[in-house]
Parts: sequence; structure tokens; C-alpha cells
Amino acid sequence: MLDATLKEKPRVLVADDDEQNRLMIKNVLTRRGFEVIEARDGREAVEQAGILSPDVILLDVQMPELDGFGAARQLRQGSLTRYIPIVMVTGLSDVESRIHALEAGADDFLSKPVDIMELTIRVRSLVKVKAYYDHMHNYQKELESEVARRTEQLQRTADQLRDAFDKIKVASLDTIYRLSKAAEYRDDDTGAHIQRMSRYAAVVAHKMGLNEKTVEAILYAAPMHDVGKIGIPDRILLKPGKLDGDEWEIMKQHTVIGAKILEGSSEGFLKLAEVIALSHHERWDGSGYPLGQKGSRIPLAGRITAIGDVFDALTSKRPYKEAFSVEKSFQIIKEGRGTHLDPKVVDAFFEAQDEILAIKDRFADPETN
Repeated sequence: MLDATLKEKPRVLVADDDEQNRLMIKNVLTRRGFEVIEARDGREAVEQAGILSPDVILLDVQMPELDGFGAARQLRQGSLTRYIPIVMVTGLSDVESRIHALEAGADDFLSKPVDIMELTIRVRSLVKVKAYYDHMHNYQKELESEVARRTEQLQRTADQLRDAFDKIKVASLDTIYRLSKAAEYRDDDTGAHIQRMSRYAAVVAHKMGLNEKTVEAILYAAPMHDVGKIGIPDRILLKPGKLDGDEWEIMKQHTVIGAKILEGSSEGFLKLAEVIALSHHERWDGSGYPLGQKGSRIPLAGRITAIGDVFDALTSKRPYKEAFSVEKSFQIIKEGRGTHLDPKVVDAFFEAQDEILAIKDRFADPETN
């Protein structure tokens, strides 16, 4: 992998104000397969390095305009030149000068007069260092590009999954409505009741400050509130007049039957549907059924579903009654505050009055249009 990064003709920049020194080094390196570019001082060396990207830079220390130390510092600060190996070619042999060169950014030293063999070995070694850096830099860029590509691909997949999930949710809700109609069609002319009352309940839940996940769960669970009516005989369910005592006791069992149909599921909204089926006929004052629960002991989802169910029952035609007007229905809801219905749920219902009426209009029974 690294061998592929090595160039056939590595490029070396030689910076020296002495033309003879430059020519000697150029001849030696050219014969050994290197491409050599020249600079007459430190400033020109920095400019050339930024444009031509050499693999190694040989810097004389004592040069006009900008000496080798200054040139090395500038090269190390440049984004295109900071990783190019630098060799200081100098006649200075004291320790202090060498430390100064290292602090400026030099990687190696060559002492004047330059030994040809040493020059060749040092340059070849540093060309490999530069090739290794180029290899790692290119690998990092490829890795970053691949990460960006994979991230974009994952984002597209996530978007597709989100769209698919949304479609599944819509399809699931539609399926719930259609299956719930198996019970509703037995005592409701159109089955639109379940669409209205579930949306009433969701709007009230939202108005009460419940989180979106809970609101959505109520929207999915509420349509199944009366699924237990499947177990109620037609002679009772469709009776046009008032039920007698025994018939009423049988009718009340639809809450228990519905809960039993829904029990045992691990799915969250089906668990909630079980709770709603059992509790949506409980009353705030404890006079409801099947358990006679009172006040806050009644599950909140059941209390919320109850008001949607009651309002839709009031404003809808049934075998035993005609539909009440919206005004009369609102009045009955108000009168039931604190007895039949949770006061806070009633307050939220009236806060959402405009949305409630919009739902009623949108999902009106055909005969009421």
C-alpha cells in the first residue's frame, strides 16, 4: 500500500544562496532519480514549497531575505507545507544552533561540506517518511469520504424507515378502525363513531398536557373501547326501548368482555386499549361500572375516553334515541362535571371546543350532512 504512494521521481527543493552549492546537490540528486527545484533564499523556498509541494526540503541556514530558521518556521505554519520533511544544511556544528533548528521545525541535519553518500541516504529516507504521511493523509480523506457516504446512506435509510413507519402507523390505525367496526356496526349506522370519539379523546389528552407518545397511544387504543359489544346479544344491543334490569346487567358486561379480548398483549397501545375497554364507563362519583371505581382511581385514559364517547353518543342517533344538538350536548357535559366526568377532563374538553367541533364536522354521518 505504501509502495504505491512512493513517486517514481520524488521532488526535492534545494534552498541555498550559493549557486555552486545548489548545482552540486542538484547534480547528485538528479543522477539518483530525483527531480530538483531550486530557491535562492528562504522566502523563495517558502513560496516554491507552497506551489510545487516537494517531498523533501533542503534549507541552508545562512541566506538573505529569510534565513533557514525563519523559512522552517513559516513552512511548519503553512497548511500545505507543515508535513514536508526539512533538512538543515549548515556549516554550524554547535549544539545551540542544532536545538534552534529543531525548535524551528527541522527534521534532520547535513553538515557542510555535504557528503554525497550521506545526502542520498538522508533524502531517500525522508522521501519514505513523506510518502508514509501522504499515504495516511489520503487514507484519512478516503475514510472521511466513506464515513460521509455511509452517513448519508444511513440518513436516507432512516428517512425511508421513518416514512415506512409512518405509513405503517396510518395503516395500523385504519385497520383498528375497520376491525372495531365489527362491534360498532351492530349499534351504529355508519361506524364513524369510533373515528370521532377517538379523535375527541386524543385532542383532550393533548390539551391536558400529555406527551405526544401517550396522545398517539390513546388515538390508537380508544377505537377499541367497545369491542366487547361483540359478545352482547342483538336483542339487547339493538333494543329500541329502555333495557330492563337483567338486560342492563348483560349490557354492562361488554366492558369486561372487551378487556378479556384485549388482555395479554405486549404491545403498548393494546395494553392501553384493555384498560380503556374496562374503565371507560366508570364515573367520577363511583356510580359507574363494571368496578365502581371513583375519582382518580379510574385510569386517566379511561376518563379521557369517556368524555369523547359520551359527547359522540349525545350528538349521534341511536336505536333508542335521536341525536341531541351540540348546545344540549355541551350542557349535559357541563352538568356531568364532577359527577359523571373528571372535572379536569371536562375543562380540557371545553378548551378544545373548536377542535372538537371541527372533528365532528369532518367525520359527520352522511345523513347529518
